[in-house]
Amino acid sequence: MTLKIAVMPGDGIGPEITAQAVKVLEALKSDGLNIEFEHALIGGVAYREKGIPLPEETVALAKASDAVLFGAVGDFSLDTLPRHLRPEQAILGIRKALNLFANFRPAMVYEELADASTLRPEVVAGLDILIVRELTGDIYFGTPRGNRIAEDGPFKGEREAFDTMRYAETEIRRIAHVAFQAAQKRGGKLCSVDKANVLETTQFWRDIVTEVGKEYTDVELSHMYVDNCAMQLLKNPKQFDVIVTGNLFGDILSDEASMLTGSIGMLPSASLNESNFGLYEPIHGSAPDIAGKDLANPMATVLSAAMMLRYTFGLEDYAVRIENAVKSVLATGPRTGDIWRDGKVRTGTAGMGDAIVAALAKQS
Repeated sequence: MTLKIAVMPGDGIGPEITAQAVKVLEALKSDGLNIEFEHALIGGVAYREKGIPLPEETVALAKASDAVLFGAVGDFSLDTLPRHLRPEQAILGIRKALNLFANFRPAMVYEELADASTLRPEVVAGLDILIVRELTGDIYFGTPRGNRIAEDGPFKGEREAFDTMRYAETEIRRIAHVAFQAAQKRGGKLCSVDKANVLETTQFWRDIVTEVGKEYTDVELSHMYVDNCAMQLLKNPKQFDVIVTGNLFGDILSDEASMLTGSIGMLPSASLNESNFGLYEPIHGSAPDIAGKDLANPMATVLSAAMMLRYTFGLEDYAVRIENAVKSVLATGPRTGDIWRDGKVRTGTAGMGDAIVAALAKQS
């Protein structure tokens, strides 16, 4: 069987970093990985060529593929466009078109990078957290929303803006199952994060997650308010194994957790639907200031490719090989500027890709 991958490089450094991930996957062909790639436009480059950030043919290619490897979107020069035409809208659109509701954001600290974290090495050494974020509900997508003249409240008659936080039971149940199953494959601990002391929506979230938890007696379930979780991630992050939370809280907490690791250039992510079809991307943005300069760290994109092999295709051996190659390069190989330190050889985007491929070859 040939694995068909839709590659969507996007804007800024996207083309450079996805090229290195493709290079690494291509290197595994000699060891039996049957994979092929087809590229598509998305984001600012799509707007400039097609007039919209998410062309129909891009969505069609994604649906005809087995997985999507995504770079980044974002172009400051297009920030004055109407919101629906801005590059960033493409990622929201592709998630919706593919029914991607579960976002996996690992935050781990490699031994070789423990001193790069903003926290003391003894606090973060060995850190390995997985944040499971619900992607399609919550206040980001809830209706009604908009602007109006206030008809009640202390500022009646003034202009006001409003959004709606809402979750359906099905949305909560399906993300809870995904999170419990992820915990089963890891350390067996799941922390559900909410604000149940204030918000009806998240009290409902807590109730449903608790119900689902009765089906997973091998997983230790705990609940935590989001403000406390934000504090605990800085105070004692290694207490967490898997965290599950809604769209808004997950957006914030996953970015906070990413900074524990020392470099955002090291962190991959996966967005999955109910059939394990996934879109895989680094968590960092398009970084237009360094685009085309061979400066970007491609490791997050390479590790996203490893997640793709694991979660969509079940090819654990290949995924582990890529991850071990990355660890080998961190230990003895060159580094890009974001993770460089005295005593290490500095390299660029392509050089880092080559180093990972060389480390893979040494495993054979």
